[in-house]
Amino acid sequence: MMLFGSLRLLAAMTIGVASTSLAEPPDSLYRFQAEGEPRWASPENPAGARAAGGRENRGAKGHAFETIPVGRSHVIADIKGAGTIDRMWMTIEDRSPEALRGLKLEIFWDGAERPAVSVPLGDFFLHGASEMVPMETALLASPEGRSFVSYVPMPFRKGARLVVTNESPRQVNLIFYDINYRTLRSQPKDALYFHAWWSRDRATVLGRDFRILPRIEGRGRFLGASVTVLTNPVYGKTWWGEGEVKIALDGDRDLPSLVGTGTEDYIGTAWGQGAYINRFQGAPIADEAQGRWTFYRFHVPDPIFFKQDIEVSLQQMGGARKAIVLDLQKRGAPLIPVTIDPGSRNNFQQLLTKEPPVPLSDPSLPDGHTNFYRSDDVAAVAYFYLDRPEGVLPGIAAAAERTAALRLPSPKK
Repeated sequence: MMLFGSLRLLAAMTIGVASTSLAEPPDSLYRFQAEGEPRWASPENPAGARAAGGRENRGAKGHAFETIPVGRSHVIADIKGAGTIDRMWMTIEDRSPEALRGLKLEIFWDGAERPAVSVPLGDFFLHGASEMVPMETALLASPEGRSFVSYVPMPFRKGARLVVTNESPRQVNLIFYDINYRTLRSQPKDALYFHAWWSRDRATVLGRDFRILPRIEGRGRFLGASVTVLTNPVYGKTWWGEGEVKIALDGDRDLPSLVGTGTEDYIGTAWGQGAYINRFQGAPIADEAQGRWTFYRFHVPDPIFFKQDIEVSLQQMGGARKAIVLDLQKRGAPLIPVTIDPGSRNNFQQLLTKEPPVPLSDPSLPDGHTNFYRSDDVAAVAYFYLDRPEGVLPGIAAAAERTAALRLPSPKK
């Protein structure tokens, strides 16, 4: 099923048509395709050139890896002409939190000066909480938690340049990689360029949504997101994921067209969020003890195209029993009560609509689950396709900001 789905996904996204059926016969497995030639860019054949691989040491694994000193960059592929990247694989010997956030992956399409992809290596591959775990999804994987694999189709018309920059505090002694692509005569007119952008807010503002994807203009497709939350200890073990994902499309301003019902709801689970990994949604990290969470959703079976513009945001909201929230208020925790849910729509309280505001301690208010705006450390990668090759968003934060205040995993039991 995984193979069939990947093949259908590749065909659908490369030509800009969404497919929701992942069980159709994979005729592309046995139908000869004359268009395109396979190429691999690796340290053994950096240019991916025809009949030019394994030149060193008489072909006996003479150059299987590279070394990247601190502050230096290495071009892992520089492709000329039209083509499509079908798969990327990389591994490094230092998989510490500083390396996962300190190494930066950039991808430039068609000679553009600004990268369309600009992300910390770990976050891009769903390791945003700075811990690698074994996983296999429809688009990204780490078979044993020791490597980075991408199956995201990435078409280009004039060329592609992939660069890894070492902004970590230590030299990358060993980086192995291969970039698997096909050369093509041309791309369809409606083929879009893959983009990915990372951002972080170490202390979100009360009542202000975190922008997974700031408003961008153009035609494209929102492919999904990977989000990492480091919870604020001031809220104890209270649930942080009541915030709704909101997507404003094609001129939406005051209100968005697409609105979910909660953070864990967005990734397909409910009533909290444990660790799980599925094809299109999951949470590789759910570490309540350390307040570390990484989760993702890929909009493959439910495509989100936009014709004019798009903005994707995540409310910063948590919830707990009213007595617990009252205690947090007394302790000085920054929060704004939002609603009280007594267990049904009967007597449901929308606290933000009351004028003047009623304090949570008012005895006329019912008991129940109380949602409240809160402030946590949130980072995200937005994955999307756009009708232009150059990057359209600001450069990502410096390594010092990316790696600040990271948390180690809870001790293994």
